Amino acid sequence: MSYVSMRQSAAWFGVLVVAVLSGCGSTPDTSEQGGATVENRDIGGVQGAKPVPGIKDPLVQKPVGQPEISGKPLTPDLSPAGALPSVLRDPKSMLSRRSVYFEYDSNAVRDEYRPMIQAHARFLLDNPKFRVTIQGNTDERGSREYNLALGQRRADSVRQAMAVLGVTERQMEPVSLGEERPRATGSDEASLAENRRADIVYDGEDKPPVGK
Repeated sequence: MSYVSMRQSAAWFGVLVVAVLSGCGSTPDTSEQGGATVENRDIGGVQGAKPVPGIKDPLVQKPVGQPEISGKPLTPDLSPAGALPSVLRDPKSMLSRRSVYFEYDSNAVRDEYRPMIQAHARFLLDNPKFRVTIQGNTDERGSREYNLALGQRRADSVRQAMAVLGVTERQMEPVSLGEERPRATGSDEASLAENRRADIVYDGEDKPPVGK
């Protein structure tokens, strides 16, 4: 090989070495790498910015379908049963009288109980949020099935008397207790008469006040 050829070969070899070294020292492009990019969540898109009072971060949102949390305290849903007026138990008031008494084996409402029924009807008309249960009772004579039916007829008689005066059906519920809840436990005529009755019980009361 001639001297000129040897110099040309050496020059090309030098260029090749420089190209290889330049490729090894370059910075790799990470734009095609599979790793996820960490997103900057600074408020308003400005890095390092402090929250401004009264301005919410638009990136912070409440979960879908969940109500906003209120700072107000929860209050129980009180029914009228929890706040019965004292007039319903005032002995001087007609409203404290709750029992309609019946003759033996009868469900006819006697005239002496009409003023009491009218007083309760007027109260219910003036206070439509209140409700009553009319409980029909019997004495111990007769079969259990017969007394349940008789107690229901007595409760229905009082309900009908109040309905005629304008009380709505949704404010009254007639039920029969039959002979299951006697007020008097004796077997004499006075005890039997005490158990032949229909009681007007307002929602929230375990039992009506005793009084004729």
